[in-house]
Amino acid sequence: MLSVVTAQEMQKADKAAIEQLHIGETRLMELAGSECLRIIRQTLHKESLSGTSFLVVCGKGNNGGDGFVLARHLLNMEASVDLLLLYPESLLQGVNREGLAILEAYQKHHAKLRMFNSHDEALPFVAETPYDALIDAITGTGLRLSEPGMALASPLPDGIELINTIRERTNALTFAIDLPSGLDATTGFSAAPAIVADVTVTMAFLKRGFYLNEGPACCGEVHVAEISIPGFLVEPFSCFLTDSDFAAEHFLLRESTSAKHTNGKVLIIAGSQTSQSSMLGAAILSVKAALKTGAGYVCVSLPISLAGAMHTAIPEAIVIGRDIAAIAEKARWADAILIGCGLGRDNQAIDFIAELLNCADITTKKLILDADALYALSCIGMSYALGQCHDVVLTPHYGEFSRLSEIPITKIAADPIETAKSFATLHGVTMLLKGAPTVIAAAEGSVLINTSGTEALATAGSGDVLAGMIAALAAKGADLFEAAGSAAWFHGRAGDLASDVASLVSSGMVVDAIQQAIEEIFEREQEDTP
Repeated sequence: MLSVVTAQEMQKADKAAIEQLHIGETRLMELAGSECLRIIRQTLHKESLSGTSFLVVCGKGNNGGDGFVLARHLLNMEASVDLLLLYPESLLQGVNREGLAILEAYQKHHAKLRMFNSHDEALPFVAETPYDALIDAITGTGLRLSEPGMALASPLPDGIELINTIRERTNALTFAIDLPSGLDATTGFSAAPAIVADVTVTMAFLKRGFYLNEGPACCGEVHVAEISIPGFLVEPFSCFLTDSDFAAEHFLLRESTSAKHTNGKVLIIAGSQTSQSSMLGAAILSVKAALKTGAGYVCVSLPISLAGAMHTAIPEAIVIGRDIAAIAEKARWADAILIGCGLGRDNQAIDFIAELLNCADITTKKLILDADALYALSCIGMSYALGQCHDVVLTPHYGEFSRLSEIPITKIAADPIETAKSFATLHGVTMLLKGAPTVIAAAEGSVLINTSGTEALATAGSGDVLAGMIAALAAKGADLFEAAGSAAWFHGRAGDLASDVASLVSSGMVVDAIQQAIEEIFEREQEDTP
């Protein structure tokens, strides 16, 4: 997994590398410039940069210093470089001044370098020059925005708008060094204006802002540059990005000598029927998802009148009714219990869920509470409803989380990581907050960010599928935090594989693609094994 840091954590790591490990600023900048060059050549599919032209726009801080180093490396690869320094040279300090001085010395020997000392000076020349790529080296991680759309002090807007305008007019690729200028590295808020990059080459670690608010729209494709800042300088990391390796690690394969009862026993309490409606579909989706994710044995409790339809849809499932004694017996047998998919929201359903959460045979097990169980929690009260529960994951979307926490949706959306983390810690639960990204927060403070999946998952029943997948992974042995993170990744990947057209995907198609998503990972592992 890759670590995801705040701007403050990144600055501490940068400072520690210099002061504790004696890795000088000059060395860090040289590594940053070299890594940027590597990724640019990789993106442009060019061994030599002869005949290519670049505009490099630099600010006055270390981000600008990285830009100076990159400009030199580009020249050494025979590229043509126009360099725009937005601020007066007198404002540069230390290694940044040294970097500019090297380029000034280069200029005496290199006809392919033009240097401009202000936006106004550069404009008549750069407006007419066809560039292959534009380099944003203006603000870096130092920018702080308390709200989106904040105005930037001059001359920052001039440099940002120049790059954006040329990109829009010519389709030249824009590369942002560390992060797009105008973007807050922690919150993902963007200023007005902010760079819209095609590629972001970020230093050492991913930044939280890449995944929040305007971050995804500004960053484009993100690459992490290795600049010799080791992970132990910011450990223990509190935030990681899930990936295929993490998902595979927490998907336990069946042993050759195993039996059904040793491969994860899941109890799902779901579905409902009244004289006016039926929500059997939610139960079917969650049960089928649990089986597709490898659970060895799945029992579902639903109104017994629906048993025939369930058996027809999923003959592998064991069906019991709604007798509490029968449910308690199966709860003692189960490794993980899912409650909530399609249970209903009337008073009878709420009372039933309250009774389940007061049953010791249930509350001592790994619990996944989804959908209507979350609604019941908001009616019963978190502390009262979960007072006896030992190990719980809640799986709300923003609206459900707002109802549970009484936090406005706008505030949740602005900072889903910290709001989910605070709630999980306060109530001693694991939180899976669905969204883009999905955030998984453990009670002790660990956080996973999951970005797999697209709008393919924005369809009715998608949450029921995810809940069943979590239940299966938890029953097979993963703890709830790991099960939630792994299931979220596989769920997103299944959505990707369900159809080439994301807008046509249904939840049933996602269920059918779970097996393909899992097989894909393990086939890749076998190919990588010598």
